Amino acid sequence: MNRLAGKVAVVTGGSSGLGLAIVRRMAGEGAAVAILDRDARGEAEAEAIRGMGGKALFVQVDVTDEERISAAMQAAATQFGSGFNRIDVLVNNAGIEGENTPTDKLALAEWNRVMAVNVTAVFLCTKHAVPYLRQAGGGSVINISSIYGIVGGGDIPPYHAAKGAVRTMSKNDALLYAPERIRVNSIHPGFVFTPMVDRYVQDNGLAHDAAKAHLDALHPLGGTGTPDDIAWGAVYLASDEARWVTGAELVIDGGYTAR
Repeated sequence: MNRLAGKVAVVTGGSSGLGLAIVRRMAGEGAAVAILDRDARGEAEAEAIRGMGGKALFVQVDVTDEERISAAMQAAATQFGSGFNRIDVLVNNAGIEGENTPTDKLALAEWNRVMAVNVTAVFLCTKHAVPYLRQAGGGSVINISSIYGIVGGGDIPPYHAAKGAVRTMSKNDALLYAPERIRVNSIHPGFVFTPMVDRYVQDNGLAHDAAKAHLDALHPLGGTGTPDDIAWGAVYLASDEARWVTGAELVIDGGYTAR
């Protein structure tokens, strides 16, 4: 229950899906958590954590807006009182799936939209968190990529490109910041029925049960994952248990990429 005691964690896209599970598990392990999201439901989650005796802050922010991101990181670093005044953990989780349109028919505006949220926002959040991580004497940046950052699926081209970029960005930043004890790793989830996957299923005219049965069969351990499967991986990478882990790809996919 205290694996993250005394740490300040910032989670983007923390109002729903994987981000919400990460917020809850990190708060449960003793972290003070700042939820950054456009979705105002994050405020209710922050209130719930505070009601249980935890420390939580919600900042409504567009992760592609550099000025707002800078202000949000400052708020997270200074919000939690004596002994904090820093950031120890950044989870770059916010992301969108984009249109399922072949490369030759994809509009540039749609490509740019997906890249802005899934790649540029990772750059911006890391850029503005690093000074606070440095002030803390080190820390952990956790970038949520995807199995689609490792293998192709024959669909959603900008999402694949974006998640591949996040994978390599993580390795490069791991090398850049290792001398300062700032660890940077990526997590690569398999299919988890978050709101993002639900939208993907609906937008492609698939029946939920049929889509789930199809996706279940693609994972050798059987079934799709749960948000908590990913959240516990993030807790590990945020904790001192992973003090010697950087530049790594934590694949949590039920065996999907083992083929």
